[in-house]
Parts: sequence; structure tokens; C-alpha cells
Amino acid sequence: MKWIRRLFRVRLERWQSRIGVDGLFREFGDDLPLRSDLFSGAQLEQHAESLAGWHQIDPTVGPDLLLARLTANEKVLLKAYQFVTEAVERKHRIPPASEWLLDNYYLIEEQIRTARRHLPKQYSRSLPRLLNGPSAGYPLVYDMALELISHVDGRIDAERLRTFVAAYQRRRPLTLGELWAVPIMFRQALIENLRRVAARIAKGTLARTTAVVWSDRLIECAEQSPQEIILLVADLARLNPPLSSAFVAEITRRLQGHGPTFSVLMTWFENQLAVHGRTIEQLVQEESQQQAVDQVSISNSIGGLRELEAIDWREFVESLSVVEQILREDPAGVYRQMDFQTRDQYRRVVEDVAKHSPLSELDVARQAVDLAAKTVTLDGVPNRTAHVGYFLIDQGRPEFERAVRRRWSFPNTLARIAKGASLPFYVGAVFILALSFTGLVLRQIGFHGVEGWVAALLLLVGATQLGMSLVNWLSTLVVTPQRMPRLDFTKGIPVEYSTLVVVPTMLVSTNGIGRLLEGLEVRYLANREDNLRFCLLTDFRDASTAERPEDAELLRTAQAGIETLNDKYRTTEDDLFFLLHRPRQWNPQEGAWMGRERKRGKLGDLNSLMRGGSLTAFSLVVGRAPLSLTRMKYVITLDTDTILPRDAARKLVGTMAHILNRARVDEDRKVVVEGYGI
Repeated sequence: MKWIRRLFRVRLERWQSRIGVDGLFREFGDDLPLRSDLFSGAQLEQHAESLAGWHQIDPTVGPDLLLARLTANEKVLLKAYQFVTEAVERKHRIPPASEWLLDNYYLIEEQIRTARRHLPKQYSRSLPRLLNGPSAGYPLVYDMALELISHVDGRIDAERLRTFVAAYQRRRPLTLGELWAVPIMFRQALIENLRRVAARIAKGTLARTTAVVWSDRLIECAEQSPQEIILLVADLARLNPPLSSAFVAEITRRLQGHGPTFSVLMTWFENQLAVHGRTIEQLVQEESQQQAVDQVSISNSIGGLRELEAIDWREFVESLSVVEQILREDPAGVYRQMDFQTRDQYRRVVEDVAKHSPLSELDVARQAVDLAAKTVTLDGVPNRTAHVGYFLIDQGRPEFERAVRRRWSFPNTLARIAKGASLPFYVGAVFILALSFTGLVLRQIGFHGVEGWVAALLLLVGATQLGMSLVNWLSTLVVTPQRMPRLDFTKGIPVEYSTLVVVPTMLVSTNGIGRLLEGLEVRYLANREDNLRFCLLTDFRDASTAERPEDAELLRTAQAGIETLNDKYRTTEDDLFFLLHRPRQWNPQEGAWMGRERKRGKLGDLNSLMRGGSLTAFSLVVGRAPLSLTRMKYVITLDTDTILPRDAARKLVGTMAHILNRARVDEDRKVVVEGYGI
């Protein structure tokens, strides 16, 4: 019996090591869950406005605290999950909140990874930090998240979140960076709340496990050696376990129904609790209430994480961004028609310029709109200078930056100079590298007489090629590609931008024609648009005579295939597919009968037809081509083996249709000076 008691004592001391002097488990902390007075919608709005007035911004840049807190939260959640798992494996009873943690831990893990991935340290440090309150040192948006979650007990939904942020911005508008941080901060805050509930779950699990160990031992002793119960109670008193509600409720539940056997233990409990003015019944009731509250909190927080995943954050940010509302006043009326990526590109320019300007983001955006408005009165709305993007990403950028008094750092100044004189910089870099390599080699091998000059010249030629390769490689690392602005045609290509997808090719064999028709059909199925048409622009292959015996069969096969496609996919009276075929012509330079100027000639004849020319260049036209092609605005030319990915046509057309990409031709020089012709 003595060795059993020693083993039992060691087991209890292991659990006791997790218990602090104050009765709390040190490794989990004593932070209470984010739970405060529940507010209605009107109260939340009022609280958001008062919060905006109370918040003070720290002008200095401090250390990042969120990532360290996220790591600590992850550790506590993992340990709590492990404790609950061990309790289940031992077939111990677990409360509903523990079941929620057990069933949804995979989701919590995923959200922690997402939070860590979406919150780089530099981004976190760039957010305005709070100067006052318990969240001092943390981003201001994080404190907003904590406040909202505490007053709705973790029940987050899109409308409630939008209302709270909108009310806050009535007193203090958020920057674009802060708005984009809203989903990150609310995810972090919900994880924080889960950590606090999980800490209570872990403490309760450990307390109940201790209660299970004691109750099992007491029951066993009562059955085998009732006279030693007093000794066991004395051991319990010496260990002095925390008489928490979880411990008392569990051991009371397990010892119920054993009559007066454990009256000594119950009397000791009552005496210990009486010192603090508590009773066993109060603790049992308190434990029941706490389990119910913890279940609500953890279920709401997990539901909030799921709700965050379902929110369209692009629409959320745009609907609440004050910068967005200002840019929508674009005098040219183009901004509202652009796709999200282009609008976001404009907003990021405003955000970047504001960081290096004494003006706020709102004032910077207003300055861009005002500059565009001035050109409306001078040049008229159709001019590209009337579009706000002309000053944000186009040739008006220098004037815009001067207007907002942008400050330039040395690296930015150097980059501007390099961009303005790109060719001298490129050639100079190649030349300097070539001379350096040549000098190093000559220093090693020596330099004497005519042979030395010849060797130096040869080395310089080779080193120039090496320098050019290095400069080209470095350029790909330093110079980032610039995305072209685009209109949003997700609802379809407008009729004024009707487009023809054309495949210049040759009719060689019936099998080849089958592949051409199949490819045309695949391109159509990936880009089904009302104002998009598809055409095979064909020639025969070169020959020694104007006609060959197989020509007629090839034309019949191609014609039948185009007609079949039109019948198969016809939705209106207009044809969707066309065939334009040119006859062979004699080419004295090539000494053969062939399509005039091959691919370039085909495209030239097509352009002539689209501009109202005659059909004389084509020997066979399938589909009502003249009527349809004359209203085409753009042509997408594809090689035979080039695919047209899903929805690629509308993106290409949307890019060409943007006001900054429209070609402006110098009538004197006959060249495109702005925008793009191809």
C-alpha cells in the first residue's frame, strides 16, 4: 500500500507543478476572454465614434508585437488541444467548449498560418500604433478589433463590421493600409480570444484531471481500506490543490451517491471555501455557468473566423475607403469603369506618395482629381489628361508629385535619374563592367607592345558581351514590370469595342483543317462574348501553278466546318465564325504562286476589308463578313498553335480600351506618340 501511495503522490506532484501559488496555471496566463457589455447596432456605432476620439497615435515607429503574440497564442492553443485530446483518450468527460476546440482545431491552425502569412513584420510596423490604453504599442486597428469582439462576444459578420468601421471613420478616417489590415487584425483578435478561452479550457481540464485522479483513489480506498480515507484526505490537504470551480464540481460529481463515506472530505472542502465566503453549491453552479459561457465564446469566435473567410474584402475596402470615394470623382468618368486591379494600382500610388508627402492620403487623392479637373476646362473631357490616372501613373506624374510636395530619398532620386536617362545608364553600365573585366585580366597576364593592344581589344569585345549579360540580368531584378490599366469588361465586351479573333494560317490537308476548326471552337468556348467573333484567315501553300487538284476539296472542308460551327452556336442572326480565303498570286521574286506577302499580306487585306474595302482580295468568304467586320474595333491575332485562355479576350480588349492606352497618332510624323497601336 505504501508504494501505491508514493506513486500516487508523484503523479499528483506532476499535475501540481503546473499550478501557480495563486491557483492559476502559469503557462496559460490569467487573461480573461474578450467579453464586455453586449451592444446593439446603434450602441456599437456610438462606441466606435467615441473610440476614434479617444485613440492617440504614437508618431514613432516601434517594434512589432503582433507576431510574437501570435506565436504565444499558437503555443497555448496547441497545449490546450493536447490536454483535451489526452482527456478524451482517458475517457474523461469534457465540457462542450472542449468539444468545440477538439472539432475545430484544424481551422484554428489554418487561420494562424494565414495570419502569419498575411502579416509581414514590415507591414505590421508600418501601421499607426496606439499610444494610450491597454493596447498601447499595438496597431490601432488591432485595438478596434478587440473592442468590437468584446462587445459582440466574438459574433462577427460583414454588416456589423462594416457599420463599426464606417462609424469610426466619421471621426478619424483610416488609411488604405489600415483598411487592408482589418481582416488581418480581426483574425488576430479572434485568435487572441480563442487563446484566452482555450487557456480556461486547459486550466479546467487539468483541474478536472486532478479531480479524477483523487476521486478514483478515494473510491478505491473506500472499497478496499475505508479506514485510510482520513489519511488520503490529509495527503490532499498537504498538497493544497486549488479549489477551483472545475476541481470542486468534478470531484463532487464523481463522489455523489457514496453516502456519508466522504463526509470528511466534504467537510474539509466547506471549511476551506468558507474562508473565502464560498460554498460547494456556489462553485458547482459557477462551473456550470462558466462552461456555458465558454461554449458560446468559442463557438462565436470560430464562427467569426469562418465569416471572415466569406467576406469579399475587396468590396469591403472599396466601400469604406475615403480615397476610393475621392478618386471616383474622376472628371473623365473612367475610374468607375476600370477593373479592381487597376483601381487598386491607383490607390497604391496615392498611398505611396502620401508616405513621402506632408499631405494625407485624402489630400493627395484630392490633388490628383483637381489636376485632372483643370485639364477638362482646357482640353475637354475626351482628352487623356482629364483622367486622374494621367497624373497617377502616366506622363502627368511629375506634375502631380510637385503639386503634393513629395520628398525624395537618395535611392528614389537615383532611380528617377536612371529612368529618365535609361539608355546612357544601360550603355554606361555595360561599358564600365567590360573595362573592369578587361583591366583585371590584363593585370594578370601583362600588357606589352602591339600584341598587348590586340589582346586588350579582343578581351574588351568579349567582356562587353559578358557585361551586357550581367546588366540584362540585373535589370530583371531591379526593374519591375508595370501593369497596364484596364477597363472592367466582366459583364461582357461592349458593342462599341467589338473584336475579331483572327488566326492567319494555311490550308494544307483535311486533317489540318480539322485541327484548325477544333482550335477555333476551343477558343470560342473559353471566350463566349456577344461582341466577339472568330475568323480563319487562310491561304494555300506555295505551288508552281495557280491551282492544284486538292484545292477545291480543302476549301469545301473548311467551308463546311465554319458553317457547322455557326449552326451549332448560333444565338442571333449574326454569324460567329468566318472564313476569309485568298487565292494564290504569282511572285516573280520567289518564283512561285503564293499568298501575297503571306501573313502580313493577309492581315493587310483584312484591315482593308474592315475599313470598308472590297472583297476582291478574297476568293472565298464564309459568313456575313462584310456586315459584321466593318463594326469591329480591335483585332486579336493568334498563331495556329496559340491558345486564347479563358476570358483572356475581354481582358485584352479592356486593356486596349482604357483611355491611357488608346493610340494617339502624330499626323505629321505618322507615328504613335501616346498609348499603343499594337
